[in-house]
Amino acid sequence: MTKYNPTIIDIKTIKDAKEVIKEIGSDSESINIMAPKAITKIIKLENVVLQDAIIIKQDMLSIGGEVAVPKDTFKLYDKTGDILIIGTLKQLNELVKKLARHYLRLKDISKELENILRNVD
Repeated sequence: MTKYNPTIIDIKTIKDAKEVIKEIGSDSESINIMAPKAITKIIKLENVVLQDAIIIKQDMLSIGGEVAVPKDTFKLYDKTGDILIIGTLKQLNELVKKLARHYLRLKDISKELENILRNVD
């Protein structure tokens, strides 16, 4: 037996996050701020120009997330490949804003990410 009884809590939705945060007695005004930080999602994008993948990775790293790219991305920047974007809902929504500031292909990715994130409850 441990002194602090560490428990892993599986939170899949914003509603779950809000309930768990509320249960421990957090300030009700802070629940909406903390809930998006409690949910991590992995989004797969297919056929991304690897030059764009490098920028997406740099932008995501700058906000504390991660992007898995193909092994030879930096050698094959003009080719395409699949990538995995890994982050909290807060980070993913921030990435959407960052990508919207770039050129057209990244703006298109931003819009697609924004659309999929709208459906996350």
